[in-house]
Amino acid sequence: MKGIYVFLADGFEVSEALTTVNMLRRGGVNVKTVSIYDDRIVTSSNRIPVVADMAFGEFKASTSFGPCLPSDVMIFPGGMPGSSNLAAFSKLMDIMQQHYTEGGTVAAICAAPSVVLSMLPDLEGKKMTCYDGFEEALAAKGAEYVKEGVVVDGNIITGRGPGWAVEFGLAILAHLKGQDVADRVKAGLML
Repeated sequence: MKGIYVFLADGFEVSEALTTVNMLRRGGVNVKTVSIYDDRIVTSSNRIPVVADMAFGEFKASTSFGPCLPSDVMIFPGGMPGSSNLAAFSKLMDIMQQHYTEGGTVAAICAAPSVVLSMLPDLEGKKMTCYDGFEEALAAKGAEYVKEGVVVDGNIITGRGPGWAVEFGLAILAHLKGQDVADRVKAGLML
């Protein structure tokens, strides 16, 4: 899968999704939001309707699938039941597994590292974080849980929860465009 995409399912955490998009777009990244449904409208865990850039069918029709690079990123916001809805969508999980196996980057925050990324075939020894109380699924897959706000381990980027959404977005931006660009965006936010 070529490109940078944030996948949205009903029940997603709006601050994690849109703050991440905001950080990336401020840094000049062409990130797209994708509804996993036939409709572009997705409702957050706090009942806020959001219009995605594309529905899942549009994503499938317009995206180039094939060998992935670390600069190709699939992003999964947390929230419940949003994370569970993402994980239950087998077509998306199949794409994620192929993407990761080919060397693409995956990024998830809050419950999504545990609920979504635990579907990946090989997490043995990978350092990851997630929302408190969701560590067990990561440990069961051999990942090393790290109680930090944002953790980057190769082509896996994870965030702990909504309070870390800015730093999570900036970590993805640094991965894509370098730390200097991420630092400029951060300075522009007066952080």
